[in-house]
Amino acid sequence: MAVNKPVGDNARKGAVKKRSQTKTKMAGAKSWTKRDTTSGEFMAVKKSSKKKSAKKFKGVRREKA
Repeated sequence: MAVNKPVGDNARKGAVKKRSQTKTKMAGAKSWTKRDTTSGEFMAVKKSSKKKSAKKFKGVRREKA
């Protein structure tokens, strides 16, 4: 996992390990889906709001299309 020291500076040091994200469509809206690379299981989804597009997960690498 990522190292988050020093405490309190609100910054991640390094990448999140064993995770990837891909852009998917849910009900016509684009969203980012986080996936566990070892099992391939989908873990979380960031949905877009009505006016804004979905934001990516911080520090998680993106899969090639």
